[in-house]
Amino acid sequence: MLIFEQQDSARAQSLRLLVLFALAVAATVAGVHAALALSWWTLLWLPLHLPFPALFFSVNIGVTLLLILGGWWIEVSNFKQPGGAEQLARRLGAREARPDSNESEQRLCNIVDEVCIAARMPHPLVMVLPRKQAINAMAAGCDEADCVVAVTQGALDWLTRDELQGMVAHECSHIQEGDTRLNMELAGMVSGLELVWRFGDDVRDRGGPAWLVGSIVMAMGSFGWYAGRCLQAAVSRQREYLADARAVQWTRSRDGLGGVLRKAMTQQETLVTADDEPQWQTAMQHLLLVPEMAPGGRWLDAHPPLRERIHRIYGRFMPALPLKDPANTGQAVAL
Repeated sequence: MLIFEQQDSARAQSLRLLVLFALAVAATVAGVHAALALSWWTLLWLPLHLPFPALFFSVNIGVTLLLILGGWWIEVSNFKQPGGAEQLARRLGAREARPDSNESEQRLCNIVDEVCIAARMPHPLVMVLPRKQAINAMAAGCDEADCVVAVTQGALDWLTRDELQGMVAHECSHIQEGDTRLNMELAGMVSGLELVWRFGDDVRDRGGPAWLVGSIVMAMGSFGWYAGRCLQAAVSRQREYLADARAVQWTRSRDGLGGVLRKAMTQQETLVTADDEPQWQTAMQHLLLVPEMAPGGRWLDAHPPLRERIHRIYGRFMPALPLKDPANTGQAVAL
């Protein structure tokens, strides 16, 4: 694996995708205005078109931006408050790690300390998701001073120390690179674009001439919303590649994170989850190390395929690894 080349490529691809995201937002705003201008002439059905009302341009642009920025603000305002990352993790079922009373959680805290020293970053709040038996982890936080790394109970039970170190390094990379904040900002903008679509739907329901106006606004809002979702997912995939490369750099081992992903591949193939295990919210899938939900289609997947991530780490395709108890490596988990 060419670690630094992979990182440079992921950062460059992310920048290009962010430019496209900004252009999609601008195209949505311009498209709504152009569509409303066209509908103004169409609805009048006059041989001589009347001039546009006063402030027609300003109102169209202003209302569209208000919807987009308002949706963004609603989505990210709570997350940006002090302790927002911890509150989010607790809503998903996490609790603070207990190193004094649990050996596996003591090991987790020690590993987080080691990775933070290697990455030269502040120590995040370490949390555990005790009801999640699947191998997974998440990172959240708007900045390094207020961030969380949460690991599932399944990861503590079935990963070796080196594998757990690779997992933690991956999540810490997301924090240091600002991916957790970036993902939340993009999700907020997508919510704002969705509000444009919903606004058009509300206008259309009024019937009469408003039906045409609402339909046009809905069409432009749908374009912006879908384009935003696709670009958000594409950015997320590139940041996953970047975090994988950083984890290998910090741990100096391919088998750490590589082992996690290969065991996660077994987990996905055999659907090793309890029936009563709480499921991650759809909107939170981009925070995870590996997706829990079935892929939503290539354009909307927030994570690259596990086989592709493993191939980039090892430079070749590798088979899945069986889930084994680290304390008894000869005994596989009953599936």
